[in-house]
Amino acid sequence: MTLPDNHQPVEVESFEIPGNMRPGGRRVALRPVSGQNFSASLLLEGNKSLMEDYPVGTRFRVQATLMKRANGAEYLFSSWQWDVKIIAKPEEEVWLF
Repeated sequence: MTLPDNHQPVEVESFEIPGNMRPGGRRVALRPVSGQNFSASLLLEGNKSLMEDYPVGTRFRVQATLMKRANGAEYLFSSWQWDVKIIAKPEEEVWLF
């Protein structure tokens, strides 16, 4: 696959997919953070390590491009070869006694 060259920076976050909406059995997905050029309803595909190697709720700045499936559905694509910056990890739970 030839990588698209029209990518742009996008802030994304990982989130847990509700049980009845899991495509392909995945538990975690990536979506754009609200308030950007892309809808938070789009899913980001391509760099699986962001979903597998970091806790749910981690925010990243990635390079992404808008893609279309054959059926017209849109999604964001980010290659593992493109730069990624970790913006924030979820805070660890603190117990107060």
